Amino acid sequence: MIEVKKLYKSFEDKDVLKNIDAKFENGKTNLIIGQSGSGKTVLMKCIVGLLTPEKGELLYDGRNFLQMGKNEKKLLRREMGMIFQSAALFDSMSVFENVMFPLNMFSNDTLRERTKRAMFCLDRVNLRDAKSKYPGEISGGMQKRVAIARAIALNPQYLFCDEPNSGLDPKTSLVIDELIHDITTEYNMTTIINTHDMNSVMGIGDKVIFIYEGNKEWEGTKKDVFTSENERLNNFIFASDLLRKVKEVEAMKQTKLQ
Repeated sequence: MIEVKKLYKSFEDKDVLKNIDAKFENGKTNLIIGQSGSGKTVLMKCIVGLLTPEKGELLYDGRNFLQMGKNEKKLLRREMGMIFQSAALFDSMSVFENVMFPLNMFSNDTLRERTKRAMFCLDRVNLRDAKSKYPGEISGGMQKRVAIARAIALNPQYLFCDEPNSGLDPKTSLVIDELIHDITTEYNMTTIINTHDMNSVMGIGDKVIFIYEGNKEWEGTKKDVFTSENERLNNFIFASDLLRKVKEVEAMKQTKLQ
């Protein structure tokens, strides 16, 4: 579990995050949503250590990241996996070499053991047959799956995903969502996802945190979204007529059940 307590972050005297409290649970896909400029990306960067907040606590299973020394932070980062918006694969490396990269950097296992682990991860994302291809030779969806395989190579406790569906078609986005959700559940990881994709919210939103102008405006599950009375959340999620109709249908179902 990752806990954020009373977190503040500012730039040039402008408060970007204000008194953020949040819990991101093990074995669940925890989504952070919000408009551009809301502070959700800054929150993610604070959590992974790319930015340092002015005040607050950041606890990884009770360990305060903000009070750690350089070596402690380095060890903790080995427990993290990251999926970047652009996949961020090395173009000059094959699919297999990309997945091997963190293992070669951080693992003390033998070459045989590292190779076995890399192939296991490629199998997990159904890309064994593409191991010898280069990023430029595979589709965007396949590149994201390689990024997932690389992110889980070191068997992380914490998985961070920055707009993992960016640039993908709806069908491929669904595949990526389901893969991330399945891996999260299977390995009981703490997964945090920054997203604008409302299909992700409705599909895999085990827990959803809505950031508005630097404040945590709302939190709940994908089911809670349909019964929320928070006007800002509703305006953000149900911007389209189709989604508003879905909300109305779900609300009617809940009324009948009661």
